[in-house]
Amino acid sequence: MPQYNLTRDEARERSGIVDVSSYEHTLILTGVGESFRVRSRIRFTATADSTTFIDAITSSVERVRLNGTDLDLAEVVAPARITLPGLAAENELIVDAHFTYMNTGEGLHRFVDPIDDEVYLYSQFEVPDARRVFPVFEQPDIKSPYSFTVIAPEKWTVVSNSPTPTPSDPKETFAEIGEEPQKGMAVWQFAPTTPISSYITAIIAGPYESVHSQLTSSDGSIVPLGLYCRASLLEHLDATKLFRITKAGFEFFEREFGVSYPFEKYDQLFVPEFNAGAMENAGAVTILENYVFRSRPTEALVERRTVTILHELAHMWFGDLVTMRWWNDLWLNESFAEFMSTLATAEATEFADAWTTFATIEKSWAYRQDQLPSTHPIVAPIDDLADVEVNFDGITYAKGASVLKQLVAWVGREEFFSGLKSYFDKHAWSNTELSDLLTELEATSGRDLESWSKLWLEESGVNLLEAVVTTEAGDGTAEASGTDEQTISSLHVTQKPWSIPGQPTPSLRPHRLAVGFYSDNGQGRLQRTYSFPLDIDGESAEVDEARGLALPDVVVVNDADLSYAKVRFDARSMDTAANRLGDFDDSLTQLLVLATLWDEVRDGERPVHDYINTVLTHLGAVTHSSGLLTQMGQLDTAVGSYLPPQERERMHAEVADRFIEVLEATEEGSDQAFQFVRGFIRHATTPVQLDRLKAWLRPETERVYGIALDTDLTWEIIIGLCANDAVDDSTVEEMSRRDPSATGVRHAATARASRPTSASKSQTFTRMVDDADLPNSELGALALGFGTGLQTSSGDSIAAESPLRTFADEYFARVAGWWETRTLEMAQTMTLRLYPPVSSATVDATSQWLDDHPSAPKGLVRLMRENLADAKRALQVQRVSSASKGSLNLHS
Repeated sequence: MPQYNLTRDEARERSGIVDVSSYEHTLILTGVGESFRVRSRIRFTATADSTTFIDAITSSVERVRLNGTDLDLAEVVAPARITLPGLAAENELIVDAHFTYMNTGEGLHRFVDPIDDEVYLYSQFEVPDARRVFPVFEQPDIKSPYSFTVIAPEKWTVVSNSPTPTPSDPKETFAEIGEEPQKGMAVWQFAPTTPISSYITAIIAGPYESVHSQLTSSDGSIVPLGLYCRASLLEHLDATKLFRITKAGFEFFEREFGVSYPFEKYDQLFVPEFNAGAMENAGAVTILENYVFRSRPTEALVERRTVTILHELAHMWFGDLVTMRWWNDLWLNESFAEFMSTLATAEATEFADAWTTFATIEKSWAYRQDQLPSTHPIVAPIDDLADVEVNFDGITYAKGASVLKQLVAWVGREEFFSGLKSYFDKHAWSNTELSDLLTELEATSGRDLESWSKLWLEESGVNLLEAVVTTEAGDGTAEASGTDEQTISSLHVTQKPWSIPGQPTPSLRPHRLAVGFYSDNGQGRLQRTYSFPLDIDGESAEVDEARGLALPDVVVVNDADLSYAKVRFDARSMDTAANRLGDFDDSLTQLLVLATLWDEVRDGERPVHDYINTVLTHLGAVTHSSGLLTQMGQLDTAVGSYLPPQERERMHAEVADRFIEVLEATEEGSDQAFQFVRGFIRHATTPVQLDRLKAWLRPETERVYGIALDTDLTWEIIIGLCANDAVDDSTVEEMSRRDPSATGVRHAATARASRPTSASKSQTFTRMVDDADLPNSELGALALGFGTGLQTSSGDSIAAESPLRTFADEYFARVAGWWETRTLEMAQTMTLRLYPPVSSATVDATSQWLDDHPSAPKGLVRLMRENLADAKRALQVQRVSSASKGSLNLHS
C-alpha cells in the first residue's frame, strides 16, 4: 500500500477554511476479512462556497453525502482524499466506506495470537494514519471532539480515549447504519472526547485482559487506571510495579507543572507488533508488548520501560493538552517528554542515576545523528509529511532534550516550571508554536531567549571541546605535558565547529559546563579532587582556578556531562583514564571516558583495537546496566563492522573467551553476569565455544553462572548456533513446539535466516522482498537474521542463488520500488536493514544510486545518504585499524 503526502501549504490553507465541531465515527470490527466498515458524520464550519478535501485511505467508498446531497463518487473520491466542493458556512458530511486492516503497525493493526488464534486490534496514527481508519482532516491544528461507536464481538474488550462504557445490544446501531444485525456482537458507545488532534485518538479492541487501579488527582478527582495485555501474557504482567511507576509519575508531573491531569482516565495497553516504544494517545497509551517481560530482562531494559512509561505520561500535558500547530514543532513534543521522563525517573523512581543512562544512550544517539549528512536544526523545516515521517530521530528526541536541560539551567528550574504552568493555562486544548513557550519562559525568567534559540534550536551540528593543558616543570620550563610532579601554568578549554561536508558550519555556542580533576587517592582509586564550573562562549576559555595546582592524573572536559558537545581529553589524560578505567568511583565519568574513546575511533583518530582492548580489559568494572549494555552493543559493532573482515573471526573468538574469563570472577546471577552470558552467545565461534553453547541446551542444564536458561535466552543460544550453522533445523522445530508464541515465531524466523548459507540467505531475501503481506514483526525478524554473517572473511557477501543476482545488485535495483508499494514503516525497515555489508563496492554503488535517483522520495534519499555516510565511516575506521594495532599502553 503506497504512501500519500500532505504539504504544509495545503494544511495551512485548509485550516483557514475549516473548523470542525465534531466527529462521530461508527466502526464495525469483526476482526475477519480484509476490511472493516466505517460510517462517519462530521460537522464543521467553513468559508462559504469554498472547496477543500478530507483525508481517507480507503479500500472502497460507498457514499459521500454533503449537506444532504450525495456526491458523485467518481468525481470526488481519489486515492487518500475526498474532495468537498461548494461548502456552506455550516456543514454536515456523511461518509460510508470500508478501510483496510493493516499488519504493518500503522492504521488499525490486526494481529492473530498463534497460541489461541484470537484477534487483537490496535490503532497507531502518528503521523498521518488516522486516515487509514476513518475520514479526517488529518493535521494537528484541526482539533475536535471525537465520538466513537464500536460494534465488535461481545467477548472483546474495547478501549478508546474516553472511559470504556458498558457494552450493549447493537440492534439499534445496526439499524441506524442500515446493516443486518450480527450474532454475538455488542456495541460500545464512547462519550465525546475533549478537543484533541486526530493523531492521538485511539481504538484498541480484542480479548485483552486487564488489571485496574485508581489515584486521586491534584484537583481531588479520581482517575481510573488500567493495564491491558493479551490473555496469553497476563501471567507476566507485573501490574503492581507498573501502577507504582505510573502513580509516581502523576504525582511528580502534577506537582512540577502545577496543572492537574487533563483527561478522565489513564489506560496503558501493551500491544503486539508495535513499531515504536509507545504512543501518547490521550488517556489510552499503547506500549510495546516487549515491556511485558516473559523472560528475564536486563536492569537496563527495566529502566528503559520506566522512562518510556513516564515519557508518554508527560505527553498528556505537553502534546495532548497543548499541541503543536504543525509538525515543525514535533521536536518540542518529543524533546520535552524525553527531558521530563528522565527528570521524573531520576527524582521519583528507584533509578536515581537516570541522567547517566541519558548521557550514555540518548546523547550518543543524538551525537551520531548530528554528524550525519542528514543533520538538521532541532527546529527543522517541515514542508510536508515526507519530511516529518523520517524526522523521529536522535535530534528530535535526544539532542532536543539535552538542549532543554541546558535551557532549564539557563532560566532557572523554578522559573522554567512557572513558565510552563502559564503556558498550559493559556493554551489548554489549543495549538501553539515554539514562540508561545519562549514568551512564557522569558516572562518568568527575565531572560532574552532569542539568541539562545537561534544558536541552539535553529542551527544544526555539534561543536568540539578540547582541554589544552600547559605545565610548569621544576626548572620553570613550560611544557605541553610532563610528569606527575608538575604544576599547571594554564588550562584552557577550546571550542571549534565540527564541520560536515555539504552542511553549514555550526556557530560557536555558549556552554555552561565543568572541568573535573581526578587523581589517585593513594589507595589505587581515581577520585574527583576538583570540579571547576566554566562558561565558554567563543573559541577559548581559561580555567583560572586551575593555575598553580598540581597536575592531576586525568582532566575531564564536560565533567558530569552538563553540556551537549563532542569532547577530547588531552593525550595524557586519555591514556591514563583508559588504562585505569576501573579505578573511577563514578560510573558517569567512567562512561564519559568510554564515550570519548569510541568517538575518537568513529572519527578515525584512533584504531578500533584501542576501544576493544579497553572494554575487554575493564569489562568487570562497568557495573551501570545501561552503560554496560551500550558498551556491549558498541563492542559488537567494533568487531562486526569496524574491524577488517579478515580479522573478525579471530576477534570474535577472543571476545567470547574473555567473556567466559570475566564470568568466572563475576557474581553469579547478577545483571553483569546476565549481559556477559548473552555477549558470549553472540561472539562464540570456535568449535570449543559452540560446544559450550550446545551443552547449555541440554535438558539437565537449568542455569549457567547463576542465570536461568529461560525461554528467550534459550532462543538466543539457538540463534547463535544457527548463525554458525552448528545445529540442524530439528533444534529450531523442537523449540518452536515448546514456544508457539508470537515471540517464538519471530525467534524461529531469525534463527533460520541466520544460517550462513546461500540457500538460507536467498530464501530469506526472496521472502522479504516478494511477500508484500509479511507483517512488520516478521519482516524485522527475518531482516535481523539475514544480516547476520552475510559478509565473509574475504569482504564479499554470501553468494545468492539463481535467479537472484548478488544481494547488493538486487537491493539497489529494488529499493526505490519499495517506497512506491510499501507503507512508510515497511519501506524504512527494508531500506535500512537490507543494505549491503560495508565495502568499497557498496560505497560506489550507493553513490551511483544517489546520482541516478535525484527525484526519489525525500525519505528514501535521506536514508540512502545516511547509509552511505555510515559505510564510508566504517571503511575509514577499517583503514585506520589495518594501519595500526592500537596505541594505548593497556595493562591487564
